[in-house]
Order: sequence, then C-alpha cells, then structure tokens
Amino acid sequence: MTFSSGRLARFANGTAVCQMGDTAVMVTAVAKAKPNPGQGFMPLVVDYRLKNAASGRIPMNFMRRELGPSEKEILSARLIDRSLRPLFHKDYRTETQLVCNMLAMDAVHSPDVLAINAASMALSLSDIPWNGPIGAVRVGLCDGEVLINPTRRELQTSQLDLVVSATKQNLVVMLEGKGNVVLQQDLLKAIKQGTREAQFIIHEIERLQKAYGRQKREVEVAAEVDPELGKAVRSMCEMRLREIFQDSTHDKMSRDNAVNEVRSNVIDKVWSSFPDTEPSLITEQFNQTSRTIFRELIFERGLRCDGRDYDQLRNISCQVDMYKPLHGSALFQRGQTQVFCTVSLDSQESAMKLDSLAALDSGGLKAKNFMLHYEFPPYATGEVGRIGPVGRREMGHGALAERSLLPTLPNDYPFTVRLTSEVLESNGSSSMASVCGGSLALMDAGVPVSAPAAGVAIGLVTKFENDDTKHLQDYRILTDILGIEDYMGDMDMKVAGTRKGFTAIQADLKIPGIPLKVVMESLQKATDAKSNILDIMSEAIREPRKYPKESWPVSETLTVEPQQRAQLIGPSGLHMKRIYLETGTSLTAVDETHFNVFAPSQAAMDEAKELIEGYMVKERVPDLEFGGIYTAKITELRDTGVMVILYPSMPPALLHNSQLDQRKIAHPSALNLEVGQEIQVKYFGRDPVSGFMRLSRKVLQGPALGIPRSLNKSAGESGT
Repeated sequence: MTFSSGRLARFANGTAVCQMGDTAVMVTAVAKAKPNPGQGFMPLVVDYRLKNAASGRIPMNFMRRELGPSEKEILSARLIDRSLRPLFHKDYRTETQLVCNMLAMDAVHSPDVLAINAASMALSLSDIPWNGPIGAVRVGLCDGEVLINPTRRELQTSQLDLVVSATKQNLVVMLEGKGNVVLQQDLLKAIKQGTREAQFIIHEIERLQKAYGRQKREVEVAAEVDPELGKAVRSMCEMRLREIFQDSTHDKMSRDNAVNEVRSNVIDKVWSSFPDTEPSLITEQFNQTSRTIFRELIFERGLRCDGRDYDQLRNISCQVDMYKPLHGSALFQRGQTQVFCTVSLDSQESAMKLDSLAALDSGGLKAKNFMLHYEFPPYATGEVGRIGPVGRREMGHGALAERSLLPTLPNDYPFTVRLTSEVLESNGSSSMASVCGGSLALMDAGVPVSAPAAGVAIGLVTKFENDDTKHLQDYRILTDILGIEDYMGDMDMKVAGTRKGFTAIQADLKIPGIPLKVVMESLQKATDAKSNILDIMSEAIREPRKYPKESWPVSETLTVEPQQRAQLIGPSGLHMKRIYLETGTSLTAVDETHFNVFAPSQAAMDEAKELIEGYMVKERVPDLEFGGIYTAKITELRDTGVMVILYPSMPPALLHNSQLDQRKIAHPSALNLEVGQEIQVKYFGRDPVSGFMRLSRKVLQGPALGIPRSLNKSAGESGT
C-alpha cells in the first residue's frame, strides 16, 4: 500500500492518493472557510463513486455515462463516513466534503479500504480540525489463517470479510463485516490482528503529517454558557427527568411526550428569567442535561430506563404463517420494535443481474438470487413523513440484514428469493429484528436454511476525560438497546449469526475509539443474547417447513430430445407463450436437451404438464428401428432431393438425390416422382452432428443394369 500527495488536486484543503496493486483511489477533503450560523450538527458529506473509466469500461445505460450512485457506492460511502466521523471535534460545525475518485481499478484489490486510508491521510494533511489519523484494513480468514487485505480471489474462499478501522493505541473506531458462520474465537483473532495491522498505516500517515501537514484551523467553540443558566436548567428539570427515566411503565411514546413537556416548561420558565438568551441555547442546554442525567442513572441504579438490567432482553414474541397467499411470512416483536417479513419465491430468471462494475466488485458474481428489501415508513415512529425512494439508512440496514442471512441459504436453491422486511414499530435495533423475522419467514417458506439466525444490538455508556478512551474509567455494556439508549449512548454494535457462529457484525461509535477489551466483552454479551433469542424463536418454528403450502411455486427439469425442441417451443415460441399465458408457467432453456419449468403453484404445474404432454403426444416420434424399411410420403420436390415424412406429424426430412436411385440423377423429376407419392425407404438413424434423419431408397433397389454390349468382336464379324 503506497500513499502520495502534492501532485494532484492542489486546490483542495487536503488530497491523498492510496494505491495497492493497480487500484488507485484519490480522496480530496474540502471544508468551507466558516461554519454556517446556527448549524447544530457536523455536516460531513462523503461522495464515493466507482467509475467505469477506471477499469476500462463504458457504462451500459442509455446515456453511456455514470448516473446516480449505486447501492454498492452508497454503502461504501457510509463505511468511510462511519470511520471518520467519531474523530471530529464535538464543536466542529463547518460543512466538509470528501470526494473519493477512482483513478484506476484492477480485478484484484477492492477500492473501499484504500478510500478510507486515503481519506484519513487527506484529512491529516489538511488544515481541517480532525483528531486522526486512522488506519483501515480488510481481514479475511482461510483455514484458520488470518489474511490482511486479501485479493478478490482470496475473498471468494474466505470465511470472513471484515473491515476494521482503528486509531492509535489499538482503539477500534468502526467494524463492518460478514462471515460464513465464523466462530467467536476466530472473529476475535481477526479483529485483534486487523487493529494491530492498522497501526502501521497510522504510523506512516503521522510521519507524513509531521513533514508535510498544514497547520490546523482553530475550532470555533460555542460561546461559554452562563453558569447560572446551566444551574437554572438543571435545577428545574433534574427531579422531573429522573422521575421519567426511572419510571419503567413508560413506553417510547409516553416517555418522549413526558420529556417534551418538561422541555417546553423549562424553556418557558428559564427564558422568563434570562430574557436575553436565545431559546435555542436553552434547548441545547436542556438536551445536554437530559443526556447527562440519563447516563448517570444507568451507573447509579444498575438498571435501565425500562427497568431491565444490563443483560436482559426485552419481551419477544414470534408468529409465522400469517396469510395463506404468502409463500412465507413472520411477525417478530421485540419490545416496541415490530417487523413483518414476507418471502417471495420466483424463477431463476427473476434474479437481479449485476452490471460489470458491480460484478467485478462482488467477486465475479453475475446475478443475485437472494435479495432483502428493508422498509422503514414514517408511521413506524409515529411521525408524518414522505414515502419515496429508498434512503441511505434503509439501504444500509437492509444490506446488513441481507449479509446476516445469506450464509444460511443453500447455494443450489432452484428459486430466486426476495425477502421484504417492513418495520411497523421501531424502538431500536429494527435491522436485527429483520434478521430474526427474516429467518423465521424463510423457514416458513420451506427454504432449506442451514440453521436459524438471530441478531441483537449492543450498546455502551462510558466515563472518560479529555477524549482519552484508552483508559476508560468506567463503562456499562447494554444488551438489546432501546432507541433512546442508542441516541444517548456511545456505541451501537449490531451482531448477527447462528447458534454456532457469526454471520455479520457492524459497530458504530460516537466516541474516538474503544479498547479491544470492550469489543471482546460486547461480543460475548451478543453471543449469550443470540442464544436466548434463538431459543424463543424455536418455539414458533424449529426448522424449515417440510409439507408444502398450496401457494408455493414448483420447479422441475424437463428433458427433451434435440429433434423435439422445435415441437415443444412451437412456431415463433407460440407453444411456450400459450403455456405461460394460460397457466403462468415459464419454460427456460438450460441447455440443448433440458428446460427448467417454473410454475407459481402445483396446480399450475399440473395444468402446464397437460399442455406439454398434449404437444409432445401430438408430435410424438414413433420408435424407428435402425435398418427398418418404411413407407415415406413425398411432401416437396427440391433440386437436391425430395422432402418426405414417415408419419403424419413428422417434420419433413430430406431424401437426397444421391440416395434416390442407383443411377446418378440431377433432379427428382428424372424418376417421375411427384408430391404425394409414396416410396419405400430404409432408416439408418440420425446424423450424430446435425440430428437429421438418414434415409435411403437406393439400397432397396438391385444393382443398376447397364446397356448390354457384346464383347466378342470376332464372333460378330463372322456372323456366327
């Protein structure tokens, strides 16, 4: 891995090029001169685009140019954002943009990890305030051996595909990975190794930063709040907030309403006492106080706001086979998070075809036959909102749930599987609820999964000083977090897998890194919770459904002789079209002698079989014996011979001039043959190359008789 800077895009605040093999990524970091007034959050934008030109390709859309970002590009942009965001100063509010530009792509190394490292270097060299650098590596696992930054070919055989972003002192900042049921000790080993390897990258970036880095800007810290204002806000709301956060009878909506009521009341009263203060400043002070009180109560009581202890799961209920027309369905409820999952099975023709760039980045996969689509409508949180295209958050959660379930599906499943996960209620961890509900729905649909899968979200609340998270004074790990615990906490680690091992992990942090010790403890808590969830799920359904539902589709393979293909397909595909229109059954050619028959139900398959049998019976070829003599009827005269049929529904076969008579003839009319005339022919099977019938008439005739001539000249001359 090589880094360079200073030659390209020099108007940017910081630029870096990261290259490995023949893959090179340039990342530019640009920030506005001043923050926007009244900006209440860190406006970081990461733009990551895979360019066809970088791999010597032309886009195959109508415009022949790059259009909107694809799912892969959006997920990679989120990966970079989540790695960098925790290390920005909490008071930094200046609009910042990172643009990841693919300079070149080979078929060996993935550019996403290179983009994270290039972004880390670009921010480190720039004048943008950022507490980096970080290093990122991709970790693979083959036969128990950890691979660092494996090639695409190595990833195809790897059990694990894990991206680890870390900062100095071996602090983990971000985890994102998928695995083929990886054991806990192997995952821990991979995270440790990845964190250790990232330190080499961090060391080199720090060395370049010292030599070539620009002076960092001063962060415009918000004006000091009047201490009296802070005291007034706390004194007015502390008792009421403590009472709300300790009342376990509250649900999400009632707790939010109670806090909002206190907020409005406090703002009104404090503003009347401090009339020169902006209401937004009072609101911000209230929010900070609310967060502090919420976190203090977790440490003081040993209980959470809903009365659970740190390791306790919310109440879980599962239900499958919700509606008859659905191939598979499940309703998964965990606390106030409710997810409705449905499975649709379709033919392999319905698989999602990937474009050349996406196929290159996914290890040569040409089509996806398993898709998970995640929907998060506004009513899931009791809000009014616009329902439109899939948002980045929904896309990320859906991709995580899809990665979690994919390793449990069989490789040779004859159907394309679409799993939809609709979040009906949300109070934390809806993506992991989608994994649980999705696994139940797959089993209800009879998909032969290797094992049921479940997911859980792990949270963290910490105490530290001066951004020193290496030496955490005190921390609490929370199992199965609520939405408010995600918002007020420091970590959201989502872990999914089967009882045996892990299939997906995603860790997002709001603090600048956590020690490996905390990561290990969190994974252990997730393992224990996962086993408990699987026990509850098994009460609804233990294994894939064996007996078929009436609504299930059916797939069979039909064997057809090469000479019968035209009869089955019909003129211009008429027979296949009729089968589809009348029964909904589709026939897809697999090879020269096999068709894949897909029917939406067993009844449709039986109906389609009747039609197919009718075509094949009507057109059935009688068993012709090699060397047998048959009566052939002439249907057409040609220059090269005559077209004959041996039975009524047979496609005419050519009887060549060379096989019509012992004598050499140029046209069938020389033998006074006519259309409709019947002649005797001998059958010699079919040509092994063309499949055409081999027929002959001349072998049934005697040897040709020539004109008699006398060879005795002397006898003729004497007249004797």
